[in-house]
Amino acid sequence: MRGMATYVLVHGAGSDSSYWQFVAPMLRDRGHDVVAPDLPVDDDTAGLVQYADRVVDAAAGRRDVVLVAQSMAGLLVPLVCTRIPVDLVVLVAAMVPAEGESPGDWWAGTGHRQARRDLDLREGRDPDAEFDPVTTFLHDLPADALAVALAGGARSQSNTPFERPLPLPAWPDVPTRFLLCLRDRFLPAEFQRRLVRERLGIEPDEIDCGHLPALARPAELVERLETYAARTT
Repeated sequence: MRGMATYVLVHGAGSDSSYWQFVAPMLRDRGHDVVAPDLPVDDDTAGLVQYADRVVDAAAGRRDVVLVAQSMAGLLVPLVCTRIPVDLVVLVAAMVPAEGESPGDWWAGTGHRQARRDLDLREGRDPDAEFDPVTTFLHDLPADALAVALAGGARSQSNTPFERPLPLPAWPDVPTRFLLCLRDRFLPAEFQRRLVRERLGIEPDEIDCGHLPALARPAELVERLETYAARTT
């Protein structure tokens, strides 16, 4: 990829485009076009097809697209790439589906529950404790970013995308990079490393943070994205 890119930034579950609030301005300052759609995460009538519609609509007519998918947004990649031209996919702590796998089958099909439980036990956390977003997702945020995240709150995530059967297509024939978060408590690093090798046939890169690098390490994430884009022709 040469020159300026269009970064299409797609947030994960229970979130919105504000997840990219530190990253998007940095990319725009470098001269790039940036779009960050809001997915209908709290709409019980919306499944992954409707989520993909939001991304496609936001990116319509744009060129030199770098599709950046965070967490659950990884499931959208095969759907989006069949509908718009994408030059590069960057997965950030993302869920990687297998061909024919429905979203609701991902958890058991990958062994996620056991991997997360094993990590909690190794690191001295109670795997049966009540869910705490700070413990799971926000534990490594700087104080200022943590204050912003807590003030904004989280959106309610509908279960519809995982309950509606939707065998996903094969991974697209698009250059793909994966950024693995070494301190991720939701999608543990060893679990992700295995999954990326098995399902994408690539070696993931690593960043030393938890599940949300756009909040924890936005400047470093931007540098990684720019490096990936510069290497893509």
